[in-house]
Amino acid sequence: MRPRNPVVTATFTLTLAIAASLAFASPPVKPTATPKTVTKTVEVPQAKPQTRVEVVTAALSPAECEVWDRERSFATSVEHHDAAAFAEHVDPQAAFNAGTRVPVHGRAAVVGDWKEIVEGKQIKLRWSPAIVTIGGDGNLAISRGPAWLEDLRPNAKQRYRIGEFISTWSRNRDGKWRVLFDSSATPMHAVTADEVAQLVAALPKSCQAAPR
Repeated sequence: MRPRNPVVTATFTLTLAIAASLAFASPPVKPTATPKTVTKTVEVPQAKPQTRVEVVTAALSPAECEVWDRERSFATSVEHHDAAAFAEHVDPQAAFNAGTRVPVHGRAAVVGDWKEIVEGKQIKLRWSPAIVTIGGDGNLAISRGPAWLEDLRPNAKQRYRIGEFISTWSRNRDGKWRVLFDSSATPMHAVTADEVAQLVAALPKSCQAAPR
């Protein structure tokens, strides 16, 4: 979901840096009509190349909001340095850094790979969902949004960076959504603290579900 950790070989993307376990998916659910989603583009001013982030400004379907909230909960586990909560969001058969030559397979390996990210002593990683789309039988979803990083090391050349994550979520047999695939959607770019603050201020604080 999130770009790779500059301190250890860890996967980002956000998340945010992708997920889903088809074998343990719950019974198919009746598809619901997808409400029209309006988005706006927040352009973070900086030297080329620019980072453009889509921010949802209208309602998602109620089911998509479940995934939106789960993505936020996943991000909060890192923000609170809660390794147990982080692991609970990861599918047992997860593949992080997906779509690259060095994927990380399995919950235990992902938790180990993200150990220093979750601890947050050398880098501070944050992300938030912007777009969520449910497909298939209603038990698979794509989540995408901005991810931002603060490098806390004294010798850091680029303290702040922004990019995007993309993750795939699966509703497991227990009814909970968990990440199966996670990766970076775009490279991270150097920005200033003010630009990060501008991005964070533009993000929705909650997911507003459309009427059923």
